[in-house]
Order: sequence, then structure tokens, then C-alpha cells
Amino acid sequence: SEGEKQEKIEVQKEKQRELILQLKTQLDDLETFAYQEGSYDSLPQSVVMERQRMIINELIKKLDMDLSEDIATLSPEELRQRVDAAIAQIVNPARVKEQLVEQLKTQIRDLEMFINFIQDEVGSSGKAEDGHCECAGRKDGGGSYKPNTRPSGNRVNPEDARKMRETGLHLMRRMLAVLQIFAVSQFGCATGQIPRTLWQKDQASKDYSPLIKNLELSVERVRQLAMKHQQEGHVISSSDLQDIPLGGRDELTLAVRKELTIALRDLMAHGLYASSQGMSLVLAPIACLIPAFTSSPQTMHPWELFVKYYNTKNGQAFVESPARKLSQSFALPVTGGAAITPKQSLLTAIHTVLTEHDPFKRSADSELKALVCMALNEQRLVSWVNLICKSGALVQSHYQPWSYMANTGFESALNVLSRLSNLKFNLPVDLAVRQLKNIKDAF
Repeated sequence: SEGEKQEKIEVQKEKQRELILQLKTQLDDLETFAYQEGSYDSLPQSVVMERQRMIINELIKKLDMDLSEDIATLSPEELRQRVDAAIAQIVNPARVKEQLVEQLKTQIRDLEMFINFIQDEVGSSGKAEDGHCECAGRKDGGGSYKPNTRPSGNRVNPEDARKMRETGLHLMRRMLAVLQIFAVSQFGCATGQIPRTLWQKDQASKDYSPLIKNLELSVERVRQLAMKHQQEGHVISSSDLQDIPLGGRDELTLAVRKELTIALRDLMAHGLYASSQGMSLVLAPIACLIPAFTSSPQTMHPWELFVKYYNTKNGQAFVESPARKLSQSFALPVTGGAAITPKQSLLTAIHTVLTEHDPFKRSADSELKALVCMALNEQRLVSWVNLICKSGALVQSHYQPWSYMANTGFESALNVLSRLSNLKFNLPVDLAVRQLKNIKDAF
């Protein structure tokens, strides 16, 4: 009957399944035995399949794939599509973030180029304000002077320069705001999280009271020596030191250069660091994406702070303007009788020190000593240091939050230095390069 035939077919299928299972078991045992005996090089098929199954299961978990359906019901193409979709969910966001970071870097470079362009334009207008003459004259064969009336295309009206500077600052603020919003929303970082965790200092390094004490002692010693020389009716000058041996220089000069300047240097160096050249201030909103920003900061010499002030204020353009050079040649006041401001005198002093010391590769300590001597000679030490302290851009960029400069504004140190303001000095400024200059002149 039909039922008996169906039953016989089922019995036959069951016997076939049992036979297949027995054959697989015997085959696995044979492969395992041959592998253990060394006559079979590759791993047994069961071991290979077990390891492949483990790898596939781990990949399914990592890719978060939904394979609840039976794999046997899916075609190879459907399986391939599901794998591609799972991989795309991981790879595509990373690619998108990478593209966004590249776009931000491109926009930041364009913004920095625009800011540099505005600074160049402002610098050129500053030359005109300092007395720079844009017109050129020539003499013809008869000896008559004819001015060159060709208009200059690079001159910028001060009012236009001010508008351009305001426009650039407005664009920079908008760009920084956009970058900050993007960084917080996409990457979960903010500018406030970066600087506070970069430098962990112990309490001993943050204590600046010994530095102030050293400054007070050095100022008091210099003041006593200066008053002693003035009471004797003798002011030390550079000509007095030419015939004195190297080891027996004037006591006041040594106190200023080796005690006062060193104490002032140490106090100004408290919490002073050099900002990374690879990190622009405009990149701060996405600083968490740049690993180089997390490296420990490098120390910076206070003299470099004066040089940065000189560069940011276009000191070279101010000092080397033709009108100022002519006034120096003929000993005429370039300001038309007006008093020279502390800023103008500081730029001129820094330029003089750089001109005299840089050709001989003098150290930063030597250049700072020359500047301090020049400041005491002109009775402008407090005003010059105060200009650096009131430069907000320099203080914020190069001083850590726990530094003496950032906490107090250098006020107590300025009060200490003011004890020397009413004393007259005539200290040598070129002491570190005098012998080198004499050797150069001899040849």
C-alpha cells in the first residue's frame, strides 16, 4: 500500500543519515590519526571548520549583523549585500569625519592667509604713519629735482586699514564659533577641556614667593650701590670700563647684569612656555583631534617674549623707516618735538639689542642683560616691563593659568622695580659684544 511505501522510504532515509554520520566520524578519526602520526600535513577538516565557525561568529557580533534567518535560505548575493551594509555602518562615519576635518583645515588655512594679508596691509599703512615717504624722487641731467608722481598701488588709507582689520576679526570670530559648535556636536570636545589638563605641576613649582624675594634682594643691592656711586659724584659709563680688566669690572654693573637681570628673568619665566608651532590658535576648537597638542610644552626665555612683542608691533618697520633713519643721522627729533612714548622707546631698544648682538650669536641672557641696562639708563625699566605685562595676546598665549604673570599681572614685581626709577644710570649696553666688535674692527 501507499503507507507502507512511505514508511519504507523514511526508514531508508534514516539509515542513509546514520551512514553519512558514521562515514563523517570515521573520516574525521582517520584525518586526526593521520595528522597526529605526521603522515597528513593539513589540519583535520573538522578542526578547520570549527575555527572558521568561531571567526564567523565573532565577525557577526562585531559587525552587528542580523542573521536570525536561516543562512541556507539566503542566496550568496544577499549574504554579500548584508556584509557590505554592516561594514559600511562602521567605515562610512570615520570617512565622513576625516573629510570634515580636512575641510576644516582647508578653511582654517584660508582664514589664516586672510588674516596675514590684513596684517601686511596694516603694517604698510603703519609705515606711512611713522613718516615713511612713498614718493620717490630723481634728478635729471640739469640737476633739478623732479618728484616721481607715479601713484603707489600699495598704500592703504588708515581708515580703510581699520575697516579691513575689523572685518577680519569679525570673520575670525564667526569661524571660531562655527568650529566650536562643530567640535562639540561631532567630536564631544571643547576648548575649555584642553589647556587645563595639559600641564600638571606640583605645588613647589607653582610657588613664586622665592622668586619675588630674590628680586627684592637684587633690587635693594643695586639701589644701594647706585646711591653709593651717586653720593661719590661718579656715574659709571661705558668708557670707564674699557681699561678695567675682565675680572674686575664695576660692582654696580655686575650686580645689574648677574643679579637683577637673572632675578627678573626667573620671575618672568615662571609659567612661561612656547606655544607649539604646529598648533595655530584658530585650531583650538578641534584641538582634541590633534594628538600633537597633548605633548608637554617647551620652556621659553623671557627675552623671546620681548622679541615677539617687537614683531607683533611691526618694530622693524617702525625703526627702519626713512624718516627715522634721517632723524638719527642728523640728530633731529622725528616726532616733531613730541615726547617719545614707552612703546616707541621699547621698540627702538629691542631693535638696537638685536642689531648689536644677533650678528655675534649672543645668548638670550646676554641680550636680556643689555635690554635691562638700557632700560635703567633711560629710567624706563618699569614702563617697558609693564608693556609686556599689559599685552593680553602674549600673556594668554605663553603663560599658564597658575603662573605669576597670569595671577597677579606682575604688579608686586613692578612696585619693587619702581624703587630704581629715580636713580640715574649710565651702564654699558654692549658689554657682551664689545671685545668681538673690537676684534672685527681690527681686521
